[in-house]
Amino acid sequence: MSLARLSASGSLRGTPSGSPLLLRLELIRRGQIHNVRPLVAHRSVTSPQCRSLQTTSRTLVDKNNTNKKFSPQPQPVPLSQIPRLILGAAMENLRGLKRNFRNGTFKTMLRQNPEELVFALVLLAALAVVMVYIIRLYFTYFYSEQFTKYPPPVAKALRRALYYSNYHPDQQMALKYWKQALELCDELHLDTFSDDVMGIKIELAAWLEKIGSYENAVKVLENLSGDCKRWVDLMEKSVKEGGKIPPSLLPPVAPQEPAGQSPAAKKPEQEEETPETIWGRRTRILGKSVGINVKLANLYSFYLARPEEAHERLIWSVETALNELRRRTVEGLKEGEGKWMSSEEIGGALESLGHSYETKSQFHLALPLFFQALRLSQHQCHSATIMNNIAICFAQHPIMPAGQSQVDTLMGEEVASATPAKKRTAYLEAAKRWAKNARQHANEPKGDERTPECDQACATSLCNLASIARLTGNVTEARRLFEKAIEMSRSLEFEEGVNQAEDGLRALSKSS
Repeated sequence: MSLARLSASGSLRGTPSGSPLLLRLELIRRGQIHNVRPLVAHRSVTSPQCRSLQTTSRTLVDKNNTNKKFSPQPQPVPLSQIPRLILGAAMENLRGLKRNFRNGTFKTMLRQNPEELVFALVLLAALAVVMVYIIRLYFTYFYSEQFTKYPPPVAKALRRALYYSNYHPDQQMALKYWKQALELCDELHLDTFSDDVMGIKIELAAWLEKIGSYENAVKVLENLSGDCKRWVDLMEKSVKEGGKIPPSLLPPVAPQEPAGQSPAAKKPEQEEETPETIWGRRTRILGKSVGINVKLANLYSFYLARPEEAHERLIWSVETALNELRRRTVEGLKEGEGKWMSSEEIGGALESLGHSYETKSQFHLALPLFFQALRLSQHQCHSATIMNNIAICFAQHPIMPAGQSQVDTLMGEEVASATPAKKRTAYLEAAKRWAKNARQHANEPKGDERTPECDQACATSLCNLASIARLTGNVTEARRLFEKAIEMSRSLEFEEGVNQAEDGLRALSKSS
């Protein structure tokens, strides 16, 4: 006599999910079973129907095992299907929990295993939160404005390119979709010189740099820079000759609105947009070209060990930026020309060229560039960094004949006509003053205005003061400042400062 009947499928009615364990516990609780061994022994007693079902089941298993090695490889899940799969799994879990409530088994589970049930509910809630976060992240990133501004085919290729670049790294697949996105831009006749299309090429170069393919990154940026320069040269030639601007130089014409669409149906962003003039287009393309060449100089200098080519790119960038400022001052602004590069952008180009002259030990040429960059700097912490660069240039300034150094003119006639020994003393005194100014400016910012650059500038100024003390023969002071610089740099985890100070200490020990 049994307490629960077997259904046709072999499951137990009245028990949760047909679990043998729960059946066993329920029978024991009611006092109907005193020994569970007969239940185990009865496994060999089966009816012909059950035996037939078992034989069929084994046959299916054997077939599955036989065909297992011939099963095709699972296909990757498309990106668009991921949120739906996650949502489906969560809904299935919720439906199972709802069935437990409906069948009255929740109380039984709570009474028998309260800790496990609470843990399962907490885990389910955590999974639900993670699921919502992932879905939100998916739609806010892959369907954000940076993709929706492109036509759907281009946006789809870009999503896949970024997915294989950042989230599931696969260089071959990523490169495939980067190329596909650019090819689709050409097929759909998108504006080659728009920020959107040029942005794809710049992102491609950044990804190539990230994976260490520096030569290919340089090729992408060189091609883009060459296209921008050719456009600017052709535009300026057409304006100078007074002829008609070629259609290829003009911005693309915006598509006409449908005849039945009312003006009120337009988006507010579209109403505020004004057509880009030929001079506004020139400003944007020329500014982009300057930034690209500064980046090229960085790649040539730090990764490809080609300093001469880096120097050429920096000279072109600085000359172009300054010449454009001069032209606007003399000729005035043209129609729709817009703003030129910001002070920080021009200052960054000047600094980069100054560092390039430093690597060539041409400190007399680097100093004027750092002075101009300091005048354009708008952040006190970064100003302190530039002051340290000025101090270094003064400390290593070569002794040159009168009139051949711009710095001598700035320091006065007395220094310009002084003897080499007096010039050297004047340069070291100037270096000491600028190093102290750097330390003072780096210590002043407080609260949110203070950045890690301020702390690093403080440590660098100590190292510079120590080097200046060594050059003036004050060994004791130099050692004290080097040790202080090492201690401060270590507390800041500023490895470059530690290395420079330790190198200075070793040089000090050798000289003494």
